[in-house]
Amino acid sequence: MKYIITTICTLLILMSCSSDSSNDENGQSNTPDPIYPSDLTLDITIVGESSDFPNGDGSGEIICFASATDAINYEFRFGAGNVIESQNGQVEFSFSEPGLQSRTIYVYAYSVTGHYISTSISFDLYVDDQDQSAATWSEEFNYTGSINGNIWTAEIGNGNNGWGNGESQFYTADPENVRVEDGVLKITAKRENLAGYNFTSSRIISKDKYEFKYGRVDIKAKLPTGVGTWPALWMLGANFSEVGWPECGEIDIMEHWGHDPTVIAGSIHTPMSHGDTWTDGHTIVNDYDQEFHIYSIDWNQNRIQFFVDDVLYYTYNPNPKNDENWPFDQDAFFILNVAMGGHWFDIDPNFIESTMEVDYIRVYQ
Repeated sequence: MKYIITTICTLLILMSCSSDSSNDENGQSNTPDPIYPSDLTLDITIVGESSDFPNGDGSGEIICFASATDAINYEFRFGAGNVIESQNGQVEFSFSEPGLQSRTIYVYAYSVTGHYISTSISFDLYVDDQDQSAATWSEEFNYTGSINGNIWTAEIGNGNNGWGNGESQFYTADPENVRVEDGVLKITAKRENLAGYNFTSSRIISKDKYEFKYGRVDIKAKLPTGVGTWPALWMLGANFSEVGWPECGEIDIMEHWGHDPTVIAGSIHTPMSHGDTWTDGHTIVNDYDQEFHIYSIDWNQNRIQFFVDDVLYYTYNPNPKNDENWPFDQDAFFILNVAMGGHWFDIDPNFIESTMEVDYIRVYQ
């Protein structure tokens, strides 16, 4: 009992000393009054945001701006343990999980006394799938010079030899028309007289080198500009040489015409719908020639979906399915080209040259 009493007395003395330490010699408290920040605001800028792409450019990058009266430090919380501190209230952050998702950012504003207030903001953000290791096959164009001959063949000639639409270009393998530099494929159409034609360009194919059936295809590209240009990212059935077109089937992942510049088309050509096909869809991309966008299809045994920047805009889903409107149960190969003119539109007489750039092609199966 004596030990217990002594212990209690000792504790009381320590508590008394501790209490007295917060006072000055006149008995006044030394503890400052708490200061709480006020008027806290939080704003988010989504990198690449525009009226056409309100969820960003796919990079996942955002810029955060916070401000509060009497705040000397800010703490931003992005989830998954990601925390960044800032004295001026501005930080940059990149989300990496792909897809279109709702994100919530929290910010805490601290005063000189360590007291805080907080707020949050939620928004939708699109993140491009940059994980090329997840792709079954990819062409990243991470080299310089001529196209990779193990993947591509540059076709030589004009569409009048059976695979065109009365266009005005002569396709070459000249590096002025097709080359890889700065990590991208560049196909340039230019005004130039060759073999009786007024323009040169390039058309490359993966036939007999890379062919596949079914899967998701993403092609990141920036398109040429100018009335008369006709760039396309597309596919033909691998049996093209045996059965011809349209029996082999054609999938136009992206098609664009310079005289109608903001319109992007995705379409299907089959024995039941070819030439002026009715199996197609359209969407609007205003900065087609200024920014890279991801043109995609998702192809399985029942349907083909078309996307721009992961936004679905057309689905081809024949019902009932038969051989005439579904020749897409076999391997297909890629074709990338920029044509000039054709039977149904003219070319700007002042056109000199323009380039389509392709950052990568990725197939997911």
